[in-house]
Amino acid sequence: WCNGSTADSGSVCHGSNPCRAATFLTENAVFAQTDTDSTQKTPESETETNVSFPRRIKHRGRVLATIYAKTKARPSYRVCAYVAGKRRMSSHPTYSEAKEVADGLVKDLAKGNVAAALSASQARDALAAYERLEAYRQATGRKLSLLSTVSQFCESAVKLNGYSMAEATDGFLTSIVTVKRIPLNEAIEQFIAFRKTKTVAGEGRRPQLSFDHWRNTGYWLNEFAETFPGYAVSELTKQLLDTYMAKFAEAAPKTRNERRGVVKMFLSWAVEQDYLAPTHRLLESSQLKHENADVETIECYTAAELRLLLERAGQPPAPVVKKGEKPQADYRDLLPVLALAGLAGMRETEILRLEWPDVFRVPGHIEVGALKAKTRSRRLIEVCTSLVKWLETYRKSTGPVWTQGYKKFHEKFAALRAELNIKHRRNGLRHSYISSHYAVHADEGLTAKLAGNSPLMVHKNYKGLLTRKQGKAWFEVAPTQGTNVIPLRAASEETR
Repeated sequence: WCNGSTADSGSVCHGSNPCRAATFLTENAVFAQTDTDSTQKTPESETETNVSFPRRIKHRGRVLATIYAKTKARPSYRVCAYVAGKRRMSSHPTYSEAKEVADGLVKDLAKGNVAAALSASQARDALAAYERLEAYRQATGRKLSLLSTVSQFCESAVKLNGYSMAEATDGFLTSIVTVKRIPLNEAIEQFIAFRKTKTVAGEGRRPQLSFDHWRNTGYWLNEFAETFPGYAVSELTKQLLDTYMAKFAEAAPKTRNERRGVVKMFLSWAVEQDYLAPTHRLLESSQLKHENADVETIECYTAAELRLLLERAGQPPAPVVKKGEKPQADYRDLLPVLALAGLAGMRETEILRLEWPDVFRVPGHIEVGALKAKTRSRRLIEVCTSLVKWLETYRKSTGPVWTQGYKKFHEKFAALRAELNIKHRRNGLRHSYISSHYAVHADEGLTAKLAGNSPLMVHKNYKGLLTRKQGKAWFEVAPTQGTNVIPLRAASEETR
């Protein structure tokens, strides 16, 4: 009991009011900032007089946390522990609070709980992040882990090099294409139908595609679709394309390149229709890469063979003498085509588009209009005397030079060669004209101008194939008999 005066520490109290012997320090309930200083100084005063510091808190013989006493420099109790490999320290105003924190920390560490490694602000952020991911899962049905989300963000942030994720997303959404799923065979049917419209031209115009080319590419594409039944366009892979091209391993490189070209053309169209993503990378298929084709062997007919072809074509069929005798073939409509190919160097497709006014409109020349030329560029071909004589009985003011179509021409030409036992030479008449003209004039520019080629191609492919003598003999092939000649005002009697 105390008389009301303040008792010094350790004195005996006498008075009417009870008083405790110990003097209590003012305590702060707010946690201090993390303190990583290590100390083992003797405390000034403690509420627990029987506690020695530093106080080590153990679990199964292992020290997992340590409580350090107050000091003059550090007026608070500190709890220290290693969490996730890092030293963590927190400050507390009372020993009881420090002991409670240390005990809880030891329990967490003993269970392997690494949440203790988080500061209060980090724990709040982690909880908020998990809540955000849960909201995303409920909205989309997709479950994402916090680690994978953060990892993807960090990787993307490095690639963006300063641009924000929002900027990248906005830019992507303005250019992204939604790929439509469609069976391969249906897409190819659409593509073939789309290309067919290009085989039809308006009045006075030339179609963008020839019907034969459209038909052939359509056949190849249908064959391509049949190779992968049940597949969608978007399911094509490099391996599947390699499998398709492997079917033509025995074909010539030129043939394989043509097949590749048709497939690439379809894939390009599929991208335009959003059936394939622009970044599909199918063209990187090893079997779709262009390969160097073998140099085409250019073969020419001889002047003697040209004479046989033209003379036989100009003959009317002999009358049937014996009963049951097979009538002789009539090739007279074939003669102008052979003469124009051999003595004017025109392409077969150009001749099949040619009309008789084109042959006679320009004196001394054959006019190959832009709509009829392969290069879609008009050119004039100077005619030679021999050509004038072969065409003298065919002069007409209207109508096409050939009326029976591409297939019929080749059938009749093949029958004529077989009858005369003359070997087939691919584009042989045109090759013979270019080779002969170049051999006579030694001027690739002039030859290229008349043939509708480039000087480089003429020099590369036709130089040295024939001698000057052989070239002159080619242009001197004329009918042995001729009447009622209607001249075309030939530009040159020598070799034109």
